[in-house]
Amino acid sequence: MPGGGRFMFAYRITIHNQNDFSIRLLRRQWYIFDSALHFREVEGEGVVGQQPLIRPGESYTYTSSCDLYSSRGYMYGFYTMVIEEKGEKFSAEIPKFQMEASFVLN
Repeated sequence: MPGGGRFMFAYRITIHNQNDFSIRLLRRQWYIFDSALHFREVEGEGVVGQQPLIRPGESYTYTSSCDLYSSRGYMYGFYTMVIEEKGEKFSAEIPKFQMEASFVLN
């Protein structure tokens, strides 16, 4: 637990492009909840300072982090993507995932 009563969690996400066209990740939107009943929304351009282009059959992996006021919580959201060749935007869901401090699991 870092100073200020917060817990830090790292997470890794891999995005697979299973389409026959290239896509670019433009924005992210996260909904973050913890067991201390704190909620926040985080949104912005790209991920970890990048707006990656993912070609057909390729993947993009990044690692980031999230702080919570309690030892457990969860987050979910979506990415705003664009079909690179057409300029058409679409949303890609990020399924809910749990964050729990390892001492809670023991």
